[in-house]
Amino acid sequence: MNEMDTRFANQYNIQWFPGHMTKTLRMMEQEIQHVDASLVLLDARIPLSSLNPEIERITARKPKLYALNKADLADPAVTEEWIKYFRAADAGCVAISAKQKGGANAVKAAIEKELAGLLKRRQNRGMGGAKTQVMLCGIPNVGKSTFINTFAGSARAKAADRPGVTKGKQWVSTDKFDLLDMPGVLWKKFDSKTIASNLAFIGSIKDEILNTEELAAELIKFLNANYPGVLEEKYGVEPSDDAYVLLAGIARSRNCLLKGSELDTEKAALLLLDDFRNGKLGRLTLEYPQEV
Repeated sequence: MNEMDTRFANQYNIQWFPGHMTKTLRMMEQEIQHVDASLVLLDARIPLSSLNPEIERITARKPKLYALNKADLADPAVTEEWIKYFRAADAGCVAISAKQKGGANAVKAAIEKELAGLLKRRQNRGMGGAKTQVMLCGIPNVGKSTFINTFAGSARAKAADRPGVTKGKQWVSTDKFDLLDMPGVLWKKFDSKTIASNLAFIGSIKDEILNTEELAAELIKFLNANYPGVLEEKYGVEPSDDAYVLLAGIARSRNCLLKGSELDTEKAALLLLDDFRNGKLGRLTLEYPQEV
């Protein structure tokens, strides 16, 4: 176990696998047989941690494209390194922001490139007008619903900033594509504490089951080590190596108080996590290809 993997090792194990996710995996195993390819959305801030091994297993037999979503929230230099990492493994990969139309267009072009052989065979058989069927999959809160709406050009899917909103499959048709939107799914047991905490940082695990103060403290430690000065600039706190001192400073700075003027560090922890998830701390990435 490396240093990064010690997060939460002596605290608690994060696990979240509600019943509907088992049903989703079964649906995916059935539906993958009937589509031309799969489009796997990853979070650009944690590309490896958001790579679900169950999705990898199910989609292995069909052409596949990886889209690093929320690239507008990630460190652009590190995102470029991740794209090189995936392409070095002969995997199609593009970086996108699902909220921007340009991202959807980049994915359409990349899908056509990945399926060039199939599309040419269809053309030769007089089936050039047939739509390409693609299964869209990924972890909860990775932005699939937002992507669907941008890709289709209209509000076809319910989008929210919390995991577990989409719980049933749906087909969405465009001029050239039929997209099968699958609910976000995790896997039963996270082998790495780093993966579990990264998924919690970006909001793929329900906050209600987490100790948000401990989670925020771990994020503070990471930011201090990898993006020094970010917290001081955002919240006006004094530098400190103690994550809980900084969390208290954030509570004081943002007037997070309980009765009797006691600092509400739980509220400050949620504020910090929300600011990170929404990009208010800047463009930050939590893992790097060099660590693989």
